[in-house]
Order: sequence, then C-alpha cells, then structure tokens
Amino acid sequence: MIKMANQEKIEVIQPPTAVDKQLESYSYSNWAGKIQERYQKIKENAETYPYVWGSYIVVYGGFGLWFAYRWRRLRKTEDRVRVLQERLRKLVQAEESTRSSATKTPSSCDKSTK
Repeated sequence: MIKMANQEKIEVIQPPTAVDKQLESYSYSNWAGKIQERYQKIKENAETYPYVWGSYIVVYGGFGLWFAYRWRRLRKTEDRVRVLQERLRKLVQAEESTRSSATKTPSSCDKSTK
C-alpha cells in the first residue's frame, strides 16, 4: 500500500506532457477569438438593453467628469499654495536679513555705552 501511494504521488508530480503543452499554446493563440466572442456578447446585450447601458454611461460618465473636475481644481489649489508658500518664504528671509543687520548695529552701540 505504501508503494502504491508513492507511485500515485510520482504520477501526480510529473511534468506536463506534449499534449498539455499543445493545449496551452492553443489557448494562447486563441485569445483573439475569445476577445472577439466576448465583444459580440457585450454588443448584443447593449443592443437588447439600450436604456440600461445608457444609464450606466450617464452615471459613470458623470462620476468620471466630476472626479476630473475635482482633480483639476485640487491641482490648481496646490499650485496656488506653493506660490504663496514661496512668497512667504522670501518675505521671512528678507525679514531675517533685516533683523540680523539691525541687531548688529544696536549690539555694538550697547557695548560702547556699558
């Protein structure tokens, strides 16, 4: 019984045969036919139920347009924020440079008065 179990395992683990490889290559070469068949089914369904497909197009098309609008608006807002941040950074740098030059002068005066 042990030998039979081992033999069965060996048979299951065997590599694919030439017939399996031929079927595999056939499935890869036949993918265009499957796509064409699927397209025909969808086309037939769309012709049978035009209002359902029309409603899908309206609803999901509307969602797509809304998302595109919001995405574009978000990008514009981010661009405005970047411009404002850059302007603020330049103002802070200018203020710091004026402070540093202003603090140098009084500190030298303070030392002379002491």
